[in-house]
Amino acid sequence: MSFPFFIAKRIYSDDGDHRKVSRPAIRIATIGVAIGLAVMIITVSVVMGFKHTIRDKVVGFGSHIRIENFITSQSTTPYPVCIDDSMEKALQDIPGVLHVGRYALIQGILKTDSDFLGVVVKGIGEDYDTQFLQSNLIAGKMPKFSSTKSSYQLLISRMTANKLGLKVDDRVYAYFISYDNVRARKFTVTGIYETNMTQFDEALCFTDLPIPVKLNNWEKDQCSGAELLVTDFDQLQATADQVVKKVNRHIDRYGDILTSQTVQEAYPQIFSWLSLLDINVWIILVLMVCVAGFTMISGLLIIILERTQMIGLLKALGARNKSVRHTFLWFAAFIIGQGMLWGNVIGIGIILLQRHTGFIQLDPANYYVSTAPMELNIPLIFLLNIATLLTTLFVLIAPSFLVSRIHPARSMRYD
Repeated sequence: MSFPFFIAKRIYSDDGDHRKVSRPAIRIATIGVAIGLAVMIITVSVVMGFKHTIRDKVVGFGSHIRIENFITSQSTTPYPVCIDDSMEKALQDIPGVLHVGRYALIQGILKTDSDFLGVVVKGIGEDYDTQFLQSNLIAGKMPKFSSTKSSYQLLISRMTANKLGLKVDDRVYAYFISYDNVRARKFTVTGIYETNMTQFDEALCFTDLPIPVKLNNWEKDQCSGAELLVTDFDQLQATADQVVKKVNRHIDRYGDILTSQTVQEAYPQIFSWLSLLDINVWIILVLMVCVAGFTMISGLLIIILERTQMIGLLKALGARNKSVRHTFLWFAAFIIGQGMLWGNVIGIGIILLQRHTGFIQLDPANYYVSTAPMELNIPLIFLLNIATLLTTLFVLIAPSFLVSRIHPARSMRYD
């Protein structure tokens, strides 16, 4: 055990030391570090949880990568592409692709006895990943989607259900307008979902894949496109590049040109907004580190000034300035360590409490979530602790040089 560490430990653990100034300064410094670290942990947790929650909701509706007709990507009118079994297998074999599902879109109008509403009906089959829809189901059950037969079961959003006064097992007519006529279909509302993503919830309904295919007068092997899920979102661009080589400018059997786009390209405004949150995180982290640093600087200066006689005695006994400085830096490290301990307890405690109770409520109309999402990322919390400790100790190096200006002869006469 080194001499500076031994002296610092004895000073810090001396319960009989009731100095009028240093003890309150130590408590204030400890509280400052604890509050600063707790705020940093909670801030990073909220932002990471919020970004991942919103990202997962957007991906749930639009997948990571979408294959569609090149003309569709340039307009709002759906044009078909041929995604047969061989093409689906080729997409599934691309490195990084986890799942492939076909879909078909058509615009229509849902009408009840008292109201009507324009919607987009999305047809999906049994090969489509419905885990996201299942996790957001709030009433009824998931329809048994099929790519070969039409059961005319309909999954609608809570927003649509409220506007039309629909509930589970209700029947509703849907009208689809083509170039020369209007076709009506009668659906049964099997389930109701809610994601709080207004731009999707207000218009999107789900049914069997053959229904929009037939209504659009497409061939059986045609659809609006295919949606691809990837194994790792961080490798999305690399996987997308492989998809581009395989799909883009490929011409199907009907002469249609295929193209692909990522979810970030399809919804750039949402992902740009999420990227701006990183700036807020860095601002808060810098402010909290500054608060903890200045609190520790003030506390260390007070402690050094009140320990003037001890510093003079140590120097008179032969201690070098470097050794005395290290003693007070170790002393500061003990204070920071206790503050970080309480900061972790408070920060992680609030995260766990929020995840189990959801006591912090948000307005879904503005934030797309009803409760503040918090993500418990242990490696990131560990990095925050290390960064806080090193940064705070670094800013204390300059104030610690005050001990070199204390002379033994003067300090030992100090009253």
